[in-house]
Amino acid sequence: MKREGIKIVMITAYTYYQALIADAAGVDGILVGDSLGMVIMGYQSTLPVTLPQIVHHLKAVLNARPKALVVADMPFLSYEVSRDEAVRNAGKLIKLGADAVKVEGGTEIIDKVEAMIKAGIPVMGHIGLNPQRYLQLGGYKLRGKTVDDALKIIEDAKALEEVGVFSIVIEFTVAEVAKKVTEIVKIPTICIGSGPYCDGQVLVFHDLLGINPNPPPFAKVYVNGFELFKEAIKKYVSEVRQNVFPEEKHYYRMPKEEYNKFNALLKEKLKRFKHS
Repeated sequence: MKREGIKIVMITAYTYYQALIADAAGVDGILVGDSLGMVIMGYQSTLPVTLPQIVHHLKAVLNARPKALVVADMPFLSYEVSRDEAVRNAGKLIKLGADAVKVEGGTEIIDKVEAMIKAGIPVMGHIGLNPQRYLQLGGYKLRGKTVDDALKIIEDAKALEEVGVFSIVIEFTVAEVAKKVTEIVKIPTICIGSGPYCDGQVLVFHDLLGINPNPPPFAKVYVNGFELFKEAIKKYVSEVRQNVFPEEKHYYRMPKEEYNKFNALLKEKLKRFKHS
């Protein structure tokens, strides 16, 4: 799609119905992201997310049988420790049905990325802001603002391309640097908070739909899902308390003849209960 100039569209999804909705909307890729730590589990960061949690949500997404490419995130410390562990953990996700895995980092993890690719595992890179390294980076800070940082991002992109990643996510990086990366590498780049010059874009499901009341500043909110769902639930609460719900169409009745028989038999049984 990079060659044809067609923009690639990705979104995160973590559940069966989220994947169904995303696929029906026509996205090109679904990322089962470690962002689930924050938007599903309510953690303060992605660091506590485990491989079993990714596996759990990957299975849910795959049950939707999406036509879109499904990429599974490798959570913190599931690939950094050793090449063998990286291959083993990535292999689990591929065996489950993921089309590819995504890892955060550049030159510092290049040997692990190369090992995964040599094992036949498609890998998507992730450079710029790496949320798994936010403590090391001093927070969720914009990347590429200085010459040294910009050159480091270019170096990471080239290193990942050379070992064979098929695509690279560029997160929260100044647009000029994301543009340079996109021009330099032959593989597709996917921006999140890094401007319009990448070959595609990815957003978090809960940010795009306004379910997260505090989305990052770079996320466009297309609908106020939080208010929409809240108002629907408030209406449900009100209707139950006012005995408006359920209406006749929401429940079933016993045939009249059967009910009369049931009532007569019940009266007999209740009489016996009283005398026992």
